[in-house]
Amino acid sequence: MNLQEFNTQDKSDVAKALFQCCGSNTWVDKMMEHFPFTSEKEMIELGIKIWYDTCVESDWRASFTQHPKIGDTKNFEAKFAATQHLAGKEQAGVQTASKSTIQRLVQANKDYESKNDFIFIVCATGKTADEMLRLLEDRLKNTPEEEVHIAMGEQAKITLIRFKKLMPGLDWSDLGGSQFTTHVLDTSLGAPGRDLTIKLQQYKNEKWQTISQGVTNKDGRVADLLPFGKKLKHINHQIIFDTETYFQQNNIKGFYPEVAIQFTVLDNKHYHVPLLLNPFGYSTYRGS
Repeated sequence: MNLQEFNTQDKSDVAKALFQCCGSNTWVDKMMEHFPFTSEKEMIELGIKIWYDTCVESDWRASFTQHPKIGDTKNFEAKFAATQHLAGKEQAGVQTASKSTIQRLVQANKDYESKNDFIFIVCATGKTADEMLRLLEDRLKNTPEEEVHIAMGEQAKITLIRFKKLMPGLDWSDLGGSQFTTHVLDTSLGAPGRDLTIKLQQYKNEKWQTISQGVTNKDGRVADLLPFGKKLKHINHQIIFDTETYFQQNNIKGFYPEVAIQFTVLDNKHYHVPLLLNPFGYSTYRGS
């Protein structure tokens, strides 16, 4: 399906399709105010702007209820029939997970929901079960307020992926990626710093608040901290690297338990803030 075909559909069918992408009635209603869409880029930018600037916490939480729990593969068809074809593929990494990993995912989900009053939301596409478990256990350490904002950011990423699946005939080539990116290079090993937890925070209400979180991949990168179209506010931010856990995982005695790098967002350009790390020193710079 391409954009022209999508625009000629009945409005009720379009609204239903949009709800499968993001299960918030408020978001769907606001999107439909702009239907038909003039371009792929307009549709995406509207979706992100409405999600962040118009929708509120109750809308974000409503969308969370439309997702199956990570690891809860038995309930895909029973409870989420409308999006089973999307969610099942997104959580494909769970299908081949070990029994012990599934059990830990199930228990961690229970702990997460008990603490935050909503289920764990993560953009699972391309992630293994072990990677999702690592993210889940890491995010259990956050406050409920932080998790609401992290989860709504993950929902935005999921929405964009489902747009692409809904309309594979559209041209998505110029969408780009996250406005903010980072990578870690372990200079003592001469290798990427993989499996290192990273938090992106903004300074709000006189405190630092986590707005996105991830774990570095085999290349030492987290490429999707922000969904396409989301622009950071022109205020102070910081990125926190959990170096203590990283050093412990690699049986290294490190001097720095964490590295926190503050920076100011001055415009809407791309920001790349890498970390060059060794057990007794680190450096950073603004990259491209």
